[in-house]
Amino acid sequence: MTHVAIVILNFNGKHFLQQFLPSVLQHSEGAKVFVADNGSTDQSAEFVIQHFPMVEVIHLKENKGFCGGYNQVLKQIEATYYVLLNSDVEVTSNWLSPVIQLMDSDPAIGAAQPKILAYRAKTKFEYAGAAGGMIDTLAYPFCRGRLFDSIEEDLHQYDDTIPIFWASGACLFVRAKLFHELGGLDEDFFAHMEEIDLCWKMSRAGNTIYYQGKSTVYHVGGGTLSASNPRKTYLNFRNGLSLLFKHQRFYQLLWKLPFRMVLDWIAALHFWVSGSGIHGKAVIIAHLSFARRIGHEIRKRKQTARQLKSFKSGKIYRGFIVFEYFLFKKKSIGL
Repeated sequence: MTHVAIVILNFNGKHFLQQFLPSVLQHSEGAKVFVADNGSTDQSAEFVIQHFPMVEVIHLKENKGFCGGYNQVLKQIEATYYVLLNSDVEVTSNWLSPVIQLMDSDPAIGAAQPKILAYRAKTKFEYAGAAGGMIDTLAYPFCRGRLFDSIEEDLHQYDDTIPIFWASGACLFVRAKLFHELGGLDEDFFAHMEEIDLCWKMSRAGNTIYYQGKSTVYHVGGGTLSASNPRKTYLNFRNGLSLLFKHQRFYQLLWKLPFRMVLDWIAALHFWVSGSGIHGKAVIIAHLSFARRIGHEIRKRKQTARQLKSFKSGKIYRGFIVFEYFLFKKKSIGL
């Protein structure tokens, strides 16, 4: 069994593999590197086979998304730890060992992430993960170092090692046995927030999630769906409702779900007023999709409850981040 398996899920990312795979191979001594090709049509798998023979390529016949792709591929890889690494990530020297040593030191740590900085602005945190993922009482996700669109400079204010609520899927260290015991990633999410769901399940199962500030990677971001793509807006809002519905206690859900939906409608109105009607429409479609699937969502909620006998909440931020950010102009939060 491999101790550390670095698994890069690729879909038509030949240019990213050409640019960033050398850094992964250079700085990941002792780990086994895999490229899982998600039905690419740009010859990227062939490129890896030709130029990086030390990398094992696993072929999928079609694009199964982030969740389906990783679920299928990781069943084929035996390791103590998986590192789910985006193809658009540049790693640095000594990025691997601080996180692995941390997880080795405590078997209750289910997942972890390094410090994630922006590749195109290397003194700033990157949107997808920054200095560790958090979630508020209405299940709105945010990060240390990034609240909504406000992104902090890295002034070493987050060089700590602390428990967080969720670790970023851009560079996700996960205990392999636990990943499989919990059923892997929820394929209904397809992409976006699936790592939050996985980390929430880990927390409910009694595990902790950590941020390791002694490790740094640089993430391009937007490689799958850019922020301007309404499909991204749709997935974020639909999956946000699914996340809340799946994991909140029933008596909390009675007020949190309608409250969250009203706030989403306000966001949709804001999109329309600001000239981004296509994103406003995506929010409405997301809510309609959630409503159509409510029977399925109820079944998943019950299944999760059966799987996770005890109900633990993890490190939830007990405020309302939407109000703190938009009404009270709070731009950073040092948890």
